[in-house]
Order: sequence, then structure tokens, then C-alpha cells
Amino acid sequence: MEIDILSIFPKMFEGPLHESILDKAINKGLINVKVTDFRDFSLNKHNNVDDYPFGGGAGMLLTPQPVLDAFEHTKQKAKNNGVPSGKVILLDPAGKKFDQKEAEKLSKEEHLTFICGHYEGYDERIKSVVTDEYSIGDFIVTGGELPTMMMIDATARLIPGVLGNNDSASGDSFSNGLLEYPQYTRPANYNGMEVPSVLTSGNHQKIDEWRQKESLRKTYTLRPELIDHDNLTDLQKKLLAEIKSEK
Repeated sequence: MEIDILSIFPKMFEGPLHESILDKAINKGLINVKVTDFRDFSLNKHNNVDDYPFGGGAGMLLTPQPVLDAFEHTKQKAKNNGVPSGKVILLDPAGKKFDQKEAEKLSKEEHLTFICGHYEGYDERIKSVVTDEYSIGDFIVTGGELPTMMMIDATARLIPGVLGNNDSASGDSFSNGLLEYPQYTRPANYNGMEVPSVLTSGNHQKIDEWRQKESLRKTYTLRPELIDHDNLTDLQKKLLAEIKSEK
């Protein structure tokens, strides 16, 4: 996957892109990430990329020229390398909520471009090249850089080969609509806190049933709105009924 990022703070990406899973994915050639400083495309003699809004109001807005020129530059470079245009993503509080299902959709794309807004907002004409607008939650952050990092991380780990074990992503919370079940490792007894005996029993059918039940219990307790009752298996419906009766 090719990923282009348009930002006036490219150094913010140096750490996250060169640590842990993302660094390994880049070194394996599974993703290729390029960060473009759209300030470099400003035609203003002071290299400004913002201005006051027409009609008055607080704060400054990103002007369209540097952003759109930077986008056309990266688009042409991608085209020259045989990479399709792909989705162009704007991080915006009014965008659709980014979640695991959206990450799964994006992970199937060949090329993603992220436009990181800043200041009070951006000139509406920047949206002329945008295909998708996303929000990571109902709160405000200083710019689009941190949300972009989160989206790239969530998306890239779903690309085959990025995780050492391809089953890891499918077992994560939200991947099956439920929160992940509790997990344990050695020692079996730590300061009197023991691992549930079923997990050391060697009975894989019982272990799977326990995991499904605890996943349902955790979701029912913490995020009940995530449970899609119509899509539960007969076993899950039975386990959920047991959980409710235990309360």
C-alpha cells in the first residue's frame, strides 16, 4: 500500500513511522509512506499557508493553494510510478466515525492520501479533491496529524503480512463486533491470582467456549451497544442468556 500524508508538521511522523509494527511493515515493503510538507508549495512570499476567514470570525484557515498544489504533486508522482489515485482522506470532526470496519475497508486500498488540517479549519475548496472525511471521536485535537497516525496504524496492521501472526488481527477487539476476552500467560499463579483452570485444561472446545462467553460478558458489561443480537450464533445466544442470569 502507498500512503501519502500532507502536513505542515512532517517531523511529527518520524517517531510513529519508525517504531514497532509500522517500521517493520515499511522495511518489508508492505507499506510505503511519504510525508509532504505542503508549506513547501506556498506561493506566498512568507510561505504562509493560512489566512483570515472571509466574513470575519476567530482563528485562521488553511488556504487552498498550497494544499491542492501539494496534492497534485503527490498524485502525479504516484501516477508516474503506476500507483492509482485511491482515496483522499480529510480528518475533520464532522466526518464519519472511524472504526474497525472502516479500517478493514481502507486496508484493501492500494493508495491512501491523508490531508492533515490545522489552525481553526480549512478553506472549503480543499474538499474538491477529498473522497472521504473521517473523525476519530467527538473531541477536538490541534491538527489532523495524530488522528492520521492512529488511522494508519489501525489500517496497516490489517494488511496481510504486517503482523507476524495473521490470526492476531482477526482476534482483536471489534474485529468480530465484540470486545476481546481476557488473556493470561505464565505463571499460572501470581501472588495468589490464578489463571482460570479451563485455560490450562488442554480442552480446546471448552477453552473456545470460555473465550466466547468472556468476550460476550466483557462486551455486555462495558459496551452492550456493540452486540448485534441478530448475528449471534446459537451458542453465543445461550452463553449471553447465562451471563444475564448470573447478574
